[in-house]
Amino acid sequence: MKSKDRYVVLIPARGGSKSIPLKNIKEIAGQPLIYYSLDAAVNSEYVDKVYVSTESDIIKKVVKKYDKPNNQKIHIVNRSMETASDSATTEDVMLEFASNYEFENIILIQCTNPLITTYDINESIKKHSKYDSILSTVVQKRFYWKLEKDGTVTEIGHDIKKRPRRQDWDGVLAENGSIYIISKENLIKGRCRLYGRIGTHIMPAETYFEIDEPSDWEIVEKILLSKQKD
Repeated sequence: MKSKDRYVVLIPARGGSKSIPLKNIKEIAGQPLIYYSLDAAVNSEYVDKVYVSTESDIIKKVVKKYDKPNNQKIHIVNRSMETASDSATTEDVMLEFASNYEFENIILIQCTNPLITTYDINESIKKHSKYDSILSTVVQKRFYWKLEKDGTVTEIGHDIKKRPRRQDWDGVLAENGSIYIISKENLIKGRCRLYGRIGTHIMPAETYFEIDEPSDWEIVEKILLSKQKD
């Protein structure tokens, strides 16, 4: 009997982006956006298969043209119209996938974070054995505030009477939306991408940016082009 894949990557790639039409395959810094996620995923020695979930025939064609090393790991799966709707959540996509495919652990990667690397995936997987689930984060040294109903603001995670100097402060962790890892068992049990004891892989500060709006696109493209020159 064939053993289950230990780690599989799932890349949701909906064709209905409103802010940037067909965002997931639009060219950025020399290649389609989704290729950066594919680059990182297929080159991980720990990843058995990479699944791209989409309802778009155009996206499927672009993914099929990915002809770099280890492209044999890539599999395209049909995303139902229900999970491709504006109201569907990423968890809906993950649970739909889990009901149709056998695997032990799933790594959720989102196309909107092209600064992801194979190193980030590998380090996240290594940490997964100690936790029920993993998410990627970045360190932020900002003071956060909550707006109350009466219009006043109250501090979050800091004391205004003991404001630390930047160099003396560890900061806070911000979710960057790049990597999530969870077992199939825990995904189904919790019906969420994160469950139980949650660990983190801290990524570089510039990976904080997710491409949701045209302004994000400009920022991330400059970072990608700068890295290509290094």
